[in-house]
Amino acid sequence: MRNWLFMIPLLLLGSVALAQTKPLKTLLREKRDNRRVLLFYGTPSGGLTEQQRKLQSAQAELDDRDMDVILLDASSIATADRQFLVQTYKLNPSVSFTGWLIGKDGGVKETYRHPVDPAQLFGLVDKMPMRKIEMRKKSS
Repeated sequence: MRNWLFMIPLLLLGSVALAQTKPLKTLLREKRDNRRVLLFYGTPSGGLTEQQRKLQSAQAELDDRDMDVILLDASSIATADRQFLVQTYKLNPSVSFTGWLIGKDGGVKETYRHPVDPAQLFGLVDKMPMRKIEMRKKSS
């Protein structure tokens, strides 16, 4: 299980938690071989809690699709990381929850303002050309 990366402070859940002190831009570059789900939240309740519950129940599917989940706490995120999110992913800092699906090519595939059902997320990923190639390779 390598899918859950946390920006400081650590949030302890049922998954592996890694303290992340690198700039977000660097972390995303290092994880470029995986699809990334970024979850930006103002408080750990509401949208984040629901999204975590939904994604944790789909851990095997996340692993199968090479997906990492990165949690970004609005109260502790570095100014440079916040600016990066605003400039690169069009973050609206006033919202309490935003999620992004970032493809292996680094492009934003979808932006979510509310928790997304894993089936919807996986449906989108499974339509991607790189994912189709991966599925063909696994079935042969």
